[in-house]
Amino acid sequence: MAKQPAKPVAKAKTAKPAPTKSQAAAKATPDATPAVKPDAAPPAPVLSDVRAKIDHIDRSIQALIAERANFAHQVGKAKGKLAAAVDYYRPEREAQVLRMVVDRNEGPLSDEVLVHVYREIMSACLAQQEPLKIGYLGPEGTFSQQAVLKHFGRSALGLPLASIEEVFQEVEAGNADFGVVPVENSGQGTIQITLDMFLTSNLKICGEVELRVQQYLMSRSGRLEDVERVYGHPQSFMQTSSWLRAHLPKAEKIPVSSNAEGARRARNADDAAAIGGESAGHVYGLKKVVTKPIQNDADNTTRFLVVGRNIFPSSGHDRTSVLVFIHDKPGALFDVLSPFARHGISMNRIESRPSHNAKWEYGFFIDLAGHVEDEAMQAALAELKAHSAQIKILGSYPVAIP
Repeated sequence: MAKQPAKPVAKAKTAKPAPTKSQAAAKATPDATPAVKPDAAPPAPVLSDVRAKIDHIDRSIQALIAERANFAHQVGKAKGKLAAAVDYYRPEREAQVLRMVVDRNEGPLSDEVLVHVYREIMSACLAQQEPLKIGYLGPEGTFSQQAVLKHFGRSALGLPLASIEEVFQEVEAGNADFGVVPVENSGQGTIQITLDMFLTSNLKICGEVELRVQQYLMSRSGRLEDVERVYGHPQSFMQTSSWLRAHLPKAEKIPVSSNAEGARRARNADDAAAIGGESAGHVYGLKKVVTKPIQNDADNTTRFLVVGRNIFPSSGHDRTSVLVFIHDKPGALFDVLSPFARHGISMNRIESRPSHNAKWEYGFFIDLAGHVEDEAMQAALAELKAHSAQIKILGSYPVAIP
């Protein structure tokens, strides 16, 4: 008789522990997540403590500025007894300092703000010797004055002059250490009178300034319906032509030597208005007719040149401007530009102007990347001599700090 297979022995069941209330609740609502106790909010800072820390930082900053001023004074002594303040000024060194400020900046303040702060510190330190005298197209309140303040700081002494020609004359005569003159606008192109001055002047370009230009319509009453005539520099009329055509088509447009001069005239009558910057409005007590700028281009920028009597050493990031007169022959311009291409020099700008030496003879203003002391620039200029009637080095100067 066959044996029946043995039945498997049943395993003894172990009793499961009763679920806790939280587990039971989670099972009943499977989508629910366990509640997490939020971290306690950090205590609010004590205002007196924060102010005390700011006061401590301010004392440290002030002490460091004083220390910097003392070292700047020692630099002046190390150079020996020089003739005037202009002999202590080194634009290439200032450009290097400001580029380091930009490179170090990690916020929260913008590059523009920090560059402005350091420019004023350097301006004040330099003025310990003697303030620089800077000629510009006046009167007070022009964009040229704003360019002077941006490049030289408020410790420099601004000399408002009646014309661009007079700026060149005063610098050449030594009555001004440097001059600041407009040379081109991003929307309207070249200021021809400035280029023409270089045809006969021996001054050199020592720097450049890029200034964002915002044009406002301003008047004594601040009412658009009162305006029957508008004063402005011819460049400003071109920069605001669209707005004027749309809003003041019948108003008389009266050109003046500068926007500040227009503001000076507009302050004497309720039916007159002027185009210019906010600074001109503050100086001559005018109100904005409209709150927003009226220029055609929102990114309207004017480039200014700093003119002086010498060329300064390289800052490491420079531009060179040359004036070239060429022989009248086929391919003459190609022969002028080829040496720069062969030596890897970028051309930033070229502009032709009548030479005033002979009929139909032209000179070419050329802006090049690099310094005249650079080996590649020297080689290119040496080649250029064979193809040109005359080469005039207008200057080598630091590229404008962005």
